[in-house]
Amino acid sequence: MDRNASKRQVPATIAFVLTLGTHVQFVKGIGPQIAQLLAARGITTVEDLLYHLPFRYEDRLHPRALNELQPGEMASVIAEVRGSALLRTRAMPIFEMTVGQGIHSLKCIWFRGTYLKDKFKHGQMVALYGKVEASRSGRGFKMIQPQFEVLPSDHDEDDEGRLLEVGRIVPVYESLGGNKLTSRWIRRVVFNLLKELNEDVPETLPGALLERLKLPGRAAALQYVHFPPPGTPISQLQASATEAHKRLIFEELFYLELGLELKRRKFKEREGIAFETNDQVREAIREVLPFHPTAAQKRALAEIVADMRRSSPMRRLLQGDVGSGKTIVALQAMLVAIENGYQAALMAPTEILATQHYLAARKLLERSSKRYRIVLLTGSLDEDLKRLNRRRISEGEADVVIGTHALIEEKVEFHKLGLIVVDEQHRFGVMQRFKLMRKHTDSEPDVLVMTATPIPRTLALSLYGDLDLSVLDELPPGRTPIVTRKIGDERAEDVWKFVREQVAKGHQAYVVYPVIEGAKGDQPELDFAPVEPEEEKPAKKKAKARQLFEKPTLKAATEMYESLRTGALAGLRLGLLHGRLDSDEKEIVMRRFQRGEIDVLISTTVIEVGVDVPNATVMVIEHAERFGLAQLHQLRGRVGRGAAKSYCILMTGGKVSPEAEERLAAMVRTQNGFELAELDLQLRGPGEFFGTRQAGLPDFRVANLLRDREVLEMAKSEAVRFVQDPEGEASEEERKLVRARLREAWQRRYGLVEAG
Repeated sequence: MDRNASKRQVPATIAFVLTLGTHVQFVKGIGPQIAQLLAARGITTVEDLLYHLPFRYEDRLHPRALNELQPGEMASVIAEVRGSALLRTRAMPIFEMTVGQGIHSLKCIWFRGTYLKDKFKHGQMVALYGKVEASRSGRGFKMIQPQFEVLPSDHDEDDEGRLLEVGRIVPVYESLGGNKLTSRWIRRVVFNLLKELNEDVPETLPGALLERLKLPGRAAALQYVHFPPPGTPISQLQASATEAHKRLIFEELFYLELGLELKRRKFKEREGIAFETNDQVREAIREVLPFHPTAAQKRALAEIVADMRRSSPMRRLLQGDVGSGKTIVALQAMLVAIENGYQAALMAPTEILATQHYLAARKLLERSSKRYRIVLLTGSLDEDLKRLNRRRISEGEADVVIGTHALIEEKVEFHKLGLIVVDEQHRFGVMQRFKLMRKHTDSEPDVLVMTATPIPRTLALSLYGDLDLSVLDELPPGRTPIVTRKIGDERAEDVWKFVREQVAKGHQAYVVYPVIEGAKGDQPELDFAPVEPEEEKPAKKKAKARQLFEKPTLKAATEMYESLRTGALAGLRLGLLHGRLDSDEKEIVMRRFQRGEIDVLISTTVIEVGVDVPNATVMVIEHAERFGLAQLHQLRGRVGRGAAKSYCILMTGGKVSPEAEERLAAMVRTQNGFELAELDLQLRGPGEFFGTRQAGLPDFRVANLLRDREVLEMAKSEAVRFVQDPEGEASEEERKLVRARLREAWQRRYGLVEAG
C-alpha cells in the first residue's frame, strides 16, 4: 500500500483561530486543570488574561550594579547566587542568601524562609527587587524580604524565553495561584497570546474619541503595558501613568459611567408621579418644622421637590454630614407625597435606627393639626402586630411606613406607594433598594437615598452615578463644635474624673468599646481592618488582619460595664447597650438614656447612627486606634447635639500603628466629614471604605479610584456626551459596537444595564 496516498486521504485540520472571547482552556500551555485555577481568579477568557496587568516593572535592561546601591532606595538587581543557608533561631527560621557581581556582594534575608531551602543553586542568576539597607557591620548592603525571580540559564530555555526575563523592562505580575502560575509563567503566556493575536484586537472606543483625547488604540496599549519598549520611564510605568495605561483605565471607567448614565436616563423615561406642591402642601410642611431650616436644607428640599413635581421618577442621593438635618428634609419630602394622597416608606438598615426614625417621625408629625398614621415594621415585632401592620399598609391605613429590610418581604404590599426613602444606603445590597422600588401598584415611586457617611466624589460617581446629588454642607443652628482630644489609657483616671464632673453638671456620657466580650476575642460590631500595601497578596492581608484581631487584649463592653459600675464610675447610673441584646431590650435602654434615667451609656458601635440625645456631652472611645475614620466620625456625631459644650475623648491602648496615628490626628484636627472621608478613602482603599465590602462597588481590573480621579471625571463627561449627542463624532457602526460591548462585557460584570 502507498503510505503517501493514505496520508493524502486525511482531511486537512481546520486552523484554530484565537480571539479575545476564546476560553482560556484552549490557549496553548493552559488546558482544563489550569483553566479551573484561573476561573477561581475571575479569568475565563483570553481577554480576561490580557487584562491581568503587571503590578510593577523591573528595569533589567539597566539593573543596578551592587557597587552603586544607596541605603533606603528601592532597586532591581541581577546577580549570581554565591551561597545560602537556613538558620534556625529561637524566634523563627531565617533563610539567608548571598549574591554577587564580581568582587561585590549583597546579603538577602527572608524571615520564616523554610520554603526557600532548596529554591536556589550555586551559580544561578537571580533578579531581586527590594529596599536596600546598610548591613550591621557597616560594610556592604542587604535586602530584607526582597521579591525574587530565578532567571533561566543558557540551556534551560530558548532565546525568546530569555529575552522576556533579561535585557529589557520586565513586567511583574501577581501570581494567579500555586507554584505553577507564577509571574514568569504569566509573562510567557501573555507574550505568546499577543504574538498570536498579532494586533487582531477589536477596538472598543470610537476612533474620533481616541484621536481627540490623544489615546492609543487598544491593541497598541495592551502590547505597551505588558511589554514596554526600552526607554519608557520606570516611574511612569510604576504609577500606571503612561498613555497606554491611561487608555485602558479610561476604557474601563468610560463603560462604567456609560452604563450608569444609561440607567439614569432609563429611569427618567419611566412613568412616575407628578406631585403637586400647592398651598395645602406648603402649610403641612411649615407646621412640622421644629426650627428655621439652614440654607443647605432649603436648597436640598427645593431640589427634591423639583424632582417630585416632574412626571418622571425621582432618583436622588441626599448626602450630609453627621447632624446636618437629613431626616427633617426627608420627612418634608414624605409630607409632599402624603398630602398628594400617597404613602411614603423609609427603610433603615438596623432596628435601632428604624425605631429611632419612627420615634422622630411621630414626634415631628404630632406638631401637625392633621392626624398622620405612622406604622413601624421590623423583623422582631410579634407576628400578630406584623400581620396587623401589613394589613394597614396594604389597605391604605398607613401614611408613613418605617422599617428595616422587613419592608421588602413578599408579604408586604403597599396600597399606593409614592415615595421611598432609603437611609444609610451603603449598608444595603444594591438589589435590596431595587426590590423596594418595585413595590408599587401603578406609577413608579420616587426614591430618595440618604447617607450620613460623607462620600468622596470619586466613590459617588462610581457607586451612585445613576442618582442626582444633593448635599447638606452646613449644620443647623445650636450645634456646637466638639472638642476632640487623644489620650493614652494610662490617663484613664483623669478621663473618668472628667466624666463624673460632666454628670454632676447634669449632662450624660457615652463610653464605646470595640468588642462585646473580651475573652472570646469576639467583635462582630467592629468594622475596621487595616489595609496592607497593594503588593501584598489578599490572603496574606486577611491573615494579618485576623492575627491582629484574634488577640484577646481589647477591653470589652460587658466587662468594662461591671468594672466601671463598681469602680471608677461607682454611684452613677450606668446602662449597657450592644448588638446581642434583643430589640426590646435595646429600645428600653435607649429610651431610658434619652429620658435621662441613665448617666453613662456603655456601648459598642450600635450607637454609631440613630441615637439622638441632646443632653449627652461626652463621647469616650476606648481603643480608638482600632476604629476606622468613618466610624470615629459617626460616633463623635452622637454628642454636640445640644447647646452645651461637648467633648470627644479618643483613648488609645498599647502600641499604635503609624496609620492609626494618622487617623486619630485627623480626628483631632478637623470635624469636616468630607475631609475625613477623603483621608479614609486613601487609607483604606475603595473596597473597604465602608468597613465591609460594598456590594455595589465595581471590582475594577485596571482602574484605581484613588489614583485615577482625573480620568474618572473625564470618563463621566465623555459618557454623558456620548449619550446626549446621538449624531456626534462616532459613526453608527461604532455606536453599535459600543452598545454591544456594554451589553456583553459590562452587564455581565456589573449588571449596569439591567439593574434598573
